[in-house]
Amino acid sequence: MAKADINIPGGMRDFSPEEMAKRNYIFQTIENVFRRYGFEQIETPSMENLSVLTGKYGEEGDRLIYKILNSGDYLKDIEHLGDLEAKQLTPKISDKALRFDLTVPLARYVVMNRNEISFPFKRYQIQPVWRADRPQKGRFREFYQCDVDVIGSNSLLNEVELLQILSESFEEFKIQNSKLKINHRKILMGLAETIGAADKLTDLTVALDKLDKIGADKFHEELYKRGLSEEAIIKLDSIIPMDDTEVDLATITEKLKDSESGNQGITEISGILQHCQNLGLSTVEFDVKLARGLDYYTGCIMEASVSDSDIGSIAGGGRYDDLTGVFGLPEVSGVGVSFGVERIYEILESKGLFPDSLQATAKLLFTNFGDETEGFVLESLQKLRAAGINSLLYSDSAKLQKQFKYADKKGIPYVIVAGPEEKESGKLTFKNMNDGSQENLTIEEIIKKLE
Repeated sequence: MAKADINIPGGMRDFSPEEMAKRNYIFQTIENVFRRYGFEQIETPSMENLSVLTGKYGEEGDRLIYKILNSGDYLKDIEHLGDLEAKQLTPKISDKALRFDLTVPLARYVVMNRNEISFPFKRYQIQPVWRADRPQKGRFREFYQCDVDVIGSNSLLNEVELLQILSESFEEFKIQNSKLKINHRKILMGLAETIGAADKLTDLTVALDKLDKIGADKFHEELYKRGLSEEAIIKLDSIIPMDDTEVDLATITEKLKDSESGNQGITEISGILQHCQNLGLSTVEFDVKLARGLDYYTGCIMEASVSDSDIGSIAGGGRYDDLTGVFGLPEVSGVGVSFGVERIYEILESKGLFPDSLQATAKLLFTNFGDETEGFVLESLQKLRAAGINSLLYSDSAKLQKQFKYADKKGIPYVIVAGPEEKESGKLTFKNMNDGSQENLTIEEIIKKLE
């Protein structure tokens, strides 16, 4: 048998027990906030029909969908293979794909289960997604998203609650210097109308979404490539300077006064900002350059970042008015945000914000003296675990020093020495690994001490 390549594909990762403890801390912290706001959990399959996913993320997003080859001889019915381009070939050899995000599968789920769902439907979902992207720092081909959405409500109070959820989650993580930016797709439409490029809204938003990464010069080049005229680009620069100058809502209101779409967006954003101000959400601010590149957004869009980090956005989302319509359930509005787990992990790690207690999954280690004490040790362990105390047995009989080193390396705070003498007396040697102190206690006394 040929030797297997044990390397993993680029953009994929293994996770150690220590990393999993930290990741689970992130999941559980965010999930607790979701549940605090009354959201319920669902899951959807890793694999969706390709037709469900394509056409929802824009041209660039569609290119990043991981297609799955059809089972069996997927080429048997294809003639003139050499004459087919990739766009023509793909539907013939692949009708399924790995999910790109959690929002489109949610829309499909809602339509399929609309008779069982109570609207508005408030759901959260924590699952991996896949992107056929170029791996780089903070960007992977497989990664988890934590999504929270409300389907079936037009109320702007949902946007306000989502901004609260973002803010409270970062407070739980003790992340300082977080910023929550909001904008509105209708304001962006107003911009496109005002500069005479109403038919280029998608091109404008895709380019704006890249602005922070590519800079002003390449942003202008991108607009030219996408068919915007020089006159339109000059007008755009006069409304929103491409440097770090901030443009407030009052200025945009004046610049877009002749755009009905722009005025609608401004009215909604003003209402959201007023609620945030009343609630003391001081980190929420308007940013006219915020675009969010996905095609399905139609209303308020939002994005979270940390000002003293170069990682980029760590959460984002927005309103989508008719995503369910493509699946046969029109005029059902939704709004949601997604947390970027991998980027939050990097920030918590770089800032030393993970709790020290995460590494040890067991609170206590029982030493092993061999056959003579096995029955006694197993009975004692059963009592500890029944009392809800995570306990670990050192599997092999070995020198005590080796077992103590194991506990120390695993970060286990307590060790019980249960040798023949302890079995005879019923008093166990209870060792505190942090300060080295020891006590002789019964199993009942140990349980009481650790509860």
